[in-house]
Amino acid sequence: MELFFLLLLIVIMATALGSGFPVAFALPGSAIITVLLAAGAGWLFGDGTDAFFHSSGPSQWLSAGVTNLRGVYLEVERDTLIAIPLFLFMGIMLQRSKIAEDLLVTMARLFGPVPGGLGISVVFVGALLAATTGIVGATVVAMGLISLPAMLRNNYSQPLAAGTIAASGTLGQIIPPSIVLIILADQLASAADQGNSLRGALYRDATGELSMPSMFDVTSTSAGEMFLGAFVPGIMLVLFYMAFILVYALIRPQSAPAVRYEDGWNARFWGEVALTLIPPLALIILVLGSILTGVATVNQAGSIGAAGALLMAGYRLKDSGRLTYVPVFLSIAGLAIISVAIANYDMNVKGLLASGGEVTGIWLGVLGSALIIGGLVWSGLRVLKIENTRHEVMIETAKTTSMVFIILLGAAMLTAAFRAFGGEDLVREFLLSLPGGFWTQFIIVMAVIFILGFFLDFIEIAVVVVPIVAPILLSDPSANITAVWLGVMIGLNIQTSFLTPPFGFALFYLRGVAPAVVKTVQIYKGVIVFIVLQLVALGVVGYLPKLVNYLPNRSSLLSETAPPPRNPQLQYCLEEYVAHRLEDEPDALTSTIAAMRGLDLGVLPAKYAEGLTASFESVETALATLDDAFTAEADVIAATGAYRPQLRVVRDIQKDMRVIDTKLDQQRRQLSFLRFQDDPDLRATLESRIAELEEERARMEATIPESWTEVNAAFTELVSAENRARNGYRRAGDAAHREVAELIGIMETNATFLALEADLRALERLIAEGELVVAQQAVDDLATAFAALPGANEVRSDLAGAADDLDAQAPDRTAASTQWTAAVAAFETQAAWRRQAMSDLEPDLAAYFAILSDTVGSRQQARLSRDQALFIAACNAGHRDISIHF
Repeated sequence: MELFFLLLLIVIMATALGSGFPVAFALPGSAIITVLLAAGAGWLFGDGTDAFFHSSGPSQWLSAGVTNLRGVYLEVERDTLIAIPLFLFMGIMLQRSKIAEDLLVTMARLFGPVPGGLGISVVFVGALLAATTGIVGATVVAMGLISLPAMLRNNYSQPLAAGTIAASGTLGQIIPPSIVLIILADQLASAADQGNSLRGALYRDATGELSMPSMFDVTSTSAGEMFLGAFVPGIMLVLFYMAFILVYALIRPQSAPAVRYEDGWNARFWGEVALTLIPPLALIILVLGSILTGVATVNQAGSIGAAGALLMAGYRLKDSGRLTYVPVFLSIAGLAIISVAIANYDMNVKGLLASGGEVTGIWLGVLGSALIIGGLVWSGLRVLKIENTRHEVMIETAKTTSMVFIILLGAAMLTAAFRAFGGEDLVREFLLSLPGGFWTQFIIVMAVIFILGFFLDFIEIAVVVVPIVAPILLSDPSANITAVWLGVMIGLNIQTSFLTPPFGFALFYLRGVAPAVVKTVQIYKGVIVFIVLQLVALGVVGYLPKLVNYLPNRSSLLSETAPPPRNPQLQYCLEEYVAHRLEDEPDALTSTIAAMRGLDLGVLPAKYAEGLTASFESVETALATLDDAFTAEADVIAATGAYRPQLRVVRDIQKDMRVIDTKLDQQRRQLSFLRFQDDPDLRATLESRIAELEEERARMEATIPESWTEVNAAFTELVSAENRARNGYRRAGDAAHREVAELIGIMETNATFLALEADLRALERLIAEGELVVAQQAVDDLATAFAALPGANEVRSDLAGAADDLDAQAPDRTAASTQWTAAVAAFETQAAWRRQAMSDLEPDLAAYFAILSDTVGSRQQARLSRDQALFIAACNAGHRDISIHF
């Protein structure tokens, strides 16, 4: 019966959507109706209202969607969706202010003399609009109204013109900042958590270990990372479009002729180009650049975009006059003043007020903020006054935002109902039962999403389909894909679907604004080539995941919040970096050690000399074990070819056995409820079914090859040998770095240590003759100063004893002087070896520590160096198969 109500849920939803019922009500409505029908059927024909549910009851599932939505979107950490109204406002404002029209006209004049130049300008403007609006329907309609008549007037072939406009209009799906990417990122973040739980369960079943090593965790994503991941594929797609149009125009110039404008490229024209092109480009660079560089979050970047769009609309909608650009200049001046203040002054208001410091920077910040706010208010009043534009933009933004969030709520309720009837388990079992592993599952999912793109908008697909299938795909250890790559692939897929005849949304949008002379069949013909280009791009991104993963990795590892070098997920690539570094300079580390051994380490205290010698020995051990680790890795790789087919066969059998185990648990649990009931027929049926399942399980277990235990043990030993070697290398490298790090820390504070000598000697008279309170405070302050310096603890301890002897309740100046004398002796001893070490050892020691930190001791750094971060970003950008560990 659960399957019946699951089918009923899908039928009701499909019927509602097919009849034109609003999506925002069709999704939750179908869920509520189905849950109520199942509850009623259970009450009438079953054992209660819970009878036909997978688990729990109707009230729990009806509230599950709302509870899930509230739990996810009201968390402080999950505020990504706030960016949606901001980016919507930016896009709608730029569209209503006719900046898109200006762009197209100007770019057409600029590229016109080039073969196919008008088409190339349409693609260029489409990409800019995609980066500013991110709304497919609005972009296609705007491009169709503005550019299609111009292309037809200049004798462009109808299919080429229609295909170029439709394809360019869909770029908003993939070019950031895209609303699609924001919603996908939000859904995939939750899916990654679920996928990690599924992978952990798989690891437990396969190995018997209670917890999965964190190096095997599923890589999650965020809106900022999704923007970074989609950046290169989006640009690649734009270049594909432009290259096709140029080649087509060269082959068939009559279908895409060059267009020459009579006015020419005079100074006035170049001024118009600059005024039209620079502000939108500057806005895009500010929005995306602030995200890419980590200066701003996605929400903050959305605020920048909304403010920039308001300023641009302020001067575009007003007729030329002396004050036309004043609001923009005010805001630019405000930004410049704030930048100067941040660069030259301490802007911590609380700290400055507490310490009474210089507040000039704060006043400059206030002035700059006032100028920016003044410019925004001035532009806002203009946009409100001229054709009531701001009011209309706000209404449109509110409508679209409300639609998005209502659909999110409805989708959460629909997903809850889908799970209530076991739909999620059914989908998981279906995908996992497919032959061919991950790629078969992935192709099936992408095909389903592609077909759904004919009937559903991207929001419904993102919030209904992705939460169900993404955890299954992300949990697969054989592909080990990242969430950002999966999101970009889904975005490209949806974009292709929106272009595909006969149902593509972009085709309907263009058909609605195209003149009657352009037949629907011409639109269909025109998009075929662009669909092929989309599929090529999809294949390239699928084959080269580094195109997606590199920029997010780079941004993360170079940011202020970068993970430390000891992060488990960085270890494999960090060791690859060390190997490459040592290959480039094979003798750099060993020759540095040899040079250090040739120095007189006797100038150092015994503790530090022994530690330095131990560091040299640990480096040699680390280098040897690193070689052992790579040898062991080669052995594992060599054995994997023969081991993997057996592993796959056995894991498939064990997967089927787990399905039977689940059924056995259900049957046994149901039987246990009958112990106190007089129902022998039902008990006999259950016992018979349990016996059949146990027999079936035994047959499956018997199909596991007899050699499997031996083969698995042998391969496991190879993997364990590699892990032992890597762990040995890490321990030795860490020890080598730790032993020398303390000494380096001391050497770095030599100048500060020696500079305290005058203050130390000045205490002699103060201790003997000075006022007790003043003397005690001075001694205590100097003890604190020495405490801040590594290696100066003995001096600090003696001074602390002197301060105690000067306590006003029982002062003892003689004892304090004795302690001071001991402190001076300790200082002189330490100063002597510090001075000699500065001249004899410090340069060589610094060189040794630098190369040690860049190689075997790199795990002990506070953060990765730039070279290390870039190497690891590229290394981790691929998808490494980890299934042999499962």
